[in-house]
Parts: sequence; C-alpha cells; structure tokens
Amino acid sequence: MKYQKLTCKKATAAAGAAVLAVMVCAPVLVVVLGSLKSGNELSYSLDPVLSQSPTEESIRWRLLVLYPTLRHYSRLLIWTPDFFTVFWNLVKMVACILAGHLLVAVPAAWAFAAFRFRGRHLLFTMYVIFMLLPFQVTMLPAYLVLSGMRLMDTHAAVILPAVFSTYPVFIAYRGFTAVPKELLEAARVEGAGEFALFCSIGLPLGSSGVLSVLVLGFLDYWNMMEQPLAFLKEKVLWPLSLYLPEITQGQAGTALAASVLTLVPAALVFVMGQDYLEQGIAASGIKS
Repeated sequence: MKYQKLTCKKATAAAGAAVLAVMVCAPVLVVVLGSLKSGNELSYSLDPVLSQSPTEESIRWRLLVLYPTLRHYSRLLIWTPDFFTVFWNLVKMVACILAGHLLVAVPAAWAFAAFRFRGRHLLFTMYVIFMLLPFQVTMLPAYLVLSGMRLMDTHAAVILPAVFSTYPVFIAYRGFTAVPKELLEAARVEGAGEFALFCSIGLPLGSSGVLSVLVLGFLDYWNMMEQPLAFLKEKVLWPLSLYLPEITQGQAGTALAASVLTLVPAALVFVMGQDYLEQGIAASGIKS
C-alpha cells in the first residue's frame, strides 16, 4: 500500500514537472519553428494581428512547418549588416563587463572573505543594500555621473557601472568563504604573500564562485535592455537586445531568426555552466 502511494506521488510529481517543462519550452519551440516557416505561412498566421487594420480574429498558428526554409537566416546573415554591428556591440560590452568582474569584483570578494578589518561587516552590508537597489533607482545618479565624465553615448557608459556592480562581489564572496582559514594561516606562516594566497589557494578553491559570477553575469548582461536604452542614443552603438524591437512587422521571419540567434549563445553558456549556476543561486541564498 505504501509502495503504491509512493509510486502515485512520483507519477504525479513527474506529470507536474512535464507540464511545467512544456509550458517553459513551448515559447522557445514556437520561435524556432516560426523562424523556419516561409513568408506565406507567417503571413497566414500573423496577419490578423500585425496587419495595418487588425481584426478580431485570433492568431492561426500551426506548430507543423509545411514549407521549411532558411531564407530568413540567409537574409539576416547576408543582407542585414546592421545585425552584425549590434551583435558585436553586445559581444564587446559583455566581454568587457565580465573581464571587469574578474579584475574588480573577484579581488574585492577575496578581501571580504580573507581579511578581518574594522568596518568590514558595515561595508559588506552596504554592498548587499546596493545590490538590492533596482536599476530605476540608480539610473539618475549614474546618468549624472556619466554625463559629468563625458561618457554618455559611449559603450563605457554601459560597461563601467556594470563592472562595479555589487552582485558579483556577493556571489564570489560565498565561494571564497569555503576556503579553510587554517590553510591560509599555515601558508602565511610559511611565508606566502597575500597575492600568492589569492592566486594559489583562493582562486582554485573558490573557482565555483568565480565561475558562477561569469555564468550569471553573461546570462544577465547578454539580455540587458534598460542600461543601453538609457545611456546610448546612437543606434549604431546599440546591442542586439535593442535591435530586435526595431524590426518592423513586415519582417516577422527575420525577427524570429534574430531571436533564435540571440538565444543560442545564452543557451550554450547555460548548458555548459549549469552546475556553477546552481551553485551560485544556492550560495546567494545562504545568510552571512
């Protein structure tokens, strides 16, 4: 009897997980299959909503692709040079931000984890408070500072505030707290310097936190919209995330193809760094 109840519970949990998985994956599947549809198929499905005189008729979306084509991808990759401009803008900004996290946030997290100094807890509490502030709150001060530094309408206006974000410090700090203090003290007794401790002990043993910073940072900034929208006026400087809304309603296939190409790097990073992503999320839920 107990075995039957346990089996029933497992079956119910599996069914619930399957339903949630379908709900999560369905939009992605629709985008991928839609990017393979011909122009006529997309017009048949989307004209009731995207036409100049929309009707009350609902979208007639067919999951099965009757006439698959790669024309939208070829048009985007060959005949749309603007796509490459915004794509490399995004790659440049994300790469610079992640490099800045390695140079700024990771050493700061090590300092909080490895050293004991006056005001440490107060300073770390301030970091946590700043981490909780949404972008809408910090946008105006950041705008005034960047304007005073004459960095507005440059990629540095997006990169610098992200580099000095407090969230990667918090995540990396959780990884460094796993380093045994006795090991550090023994290395200091043997004459190891602080920089050597950081490179030879801190980074190897706290690598999970550092990799969590990189994975979470990539997934966050690859899809950023508010920061470049607020600090970049010239469209030639825009990242890929701001390019998609600019595609007109007559280019539905191109928009779907661009969405798929935007999704691919994030999906690859998520798959490769899933373990570190889970560790970072778990670490962020542990209280000091």
